[in-house]
Amino acid sequence: MDKKKTILVTGGAGYIGSHAVKLLLEKSYQVVVFDNLYRGYQEVIDVLGKKFSGLSFIVGDLKNLTEVNHLFKKNQIDGVLHFAALCLVNESMEKPGQYFENNVLGTLNLLRSMEKYQVKKLVFSSTCAVYGEGQYLPIDEKHPTNPTNPYGESKLMAEKEIFWFDQLFGIKSVIFRYFNVAGADSAGLIGDSKKPSQLLVQNAVRGALGIEPFKLTCPKVKTPDGTPVRDYVNVEDLARAHVLALDYLDKNKQSQIFNLGTGQGNSVLEIVNKVQEITGVSFSIEKGVARKGEYAKVYADISQVQKVLNWRPEKSLKETINSLVSWYKKHPHGWSH
Repeated sequence: MDKKKTILVTGGAGYIGSHAVKLLLEKSYQVVVFDNLYRGYQEVIDVLGKKFSGLSFIVGDLKNLTEVNHLFKKNQIDGVLHFAALCLVNESMEKPGQYFENNVLGTLNLLRSMEKYQVKKLVFSSTCAVYGEGQYLPIDEKHPTNPTNPYGESKLMAEKEIFWFDQLFGIKSVIFRYFNVAGADSAGLIGDSKKPSQLLVQNAVRGALGIEPFKLTCPKVKTPDGTPVRDYVNVEDLARAHVLALDYLDKNKQSQIFNLGTGQGNSVLEIVNKVQEITGVSFSIEKGVARKGEYAKVYADISQVQKVLNWRPEKSLKETINSLVSWYKKHPHGWSH
């Protein structure tokens, strides 16, 4: 893709979106971030804007179609990375309406504006939660979709919106179904600031560093050690896939759905033990309130994304954990607010 093209990044002040923004800026793209700062952080934009040229930031909400149309009218957008979403499984079980409004309506308004202003390339952050309980492992993209929580359902509904805007208006997309995301920028510039975080590796590192007590919030499931097995993919590896997807959409006129994971699973206790081993800290494990809507075992078949995008995970679990140690030592409580 032409290096001076302008990419809109919705949710670019959040955890995963900000890592994609950083990589785009490193590769000399012009980047417009659109974020309502509900779960994103102004400090991320300030830090990236200070280090790189080519970044502009608009505070706005995808739920407001007038704001979204104004965004597209004022900026010549060549492609969109759509990260903006609420993404906490347990919260979605308690506030399903908020998840459908934010994730489904927000995506619909984005697609309406893309159609109106003839922007034809979209990379969408979806989730392995669209699959629900694994009927077989590893899970490939042909696996039935049967979400067990409103978060997964809202993402599946957004995927269907994207499908129809492709069929009817030719908006081509790459949909990435993420497995569990972990890690921080290896240069230590940005990282995860969710408060409270529901991400295991992040919370285990915070426990090891004494930032806050570590609590097991997983239900007991039928696995060898009784804790859920998940596929933990590094956030920088994830960001790299999005840039490859933009290149793909520039050269191909066919939409695609890909899993993004490592292709292998680790149980919760395996991750906790690995964090203790790498940090050299043995921390106590408290029992928290078990989350709702969880399932026993899920990990990805990533052969499709390897074949089509030539993407594969490069960061080891050790590198992922060390990047978080570095980040939380500098920012024990994340960004300020």
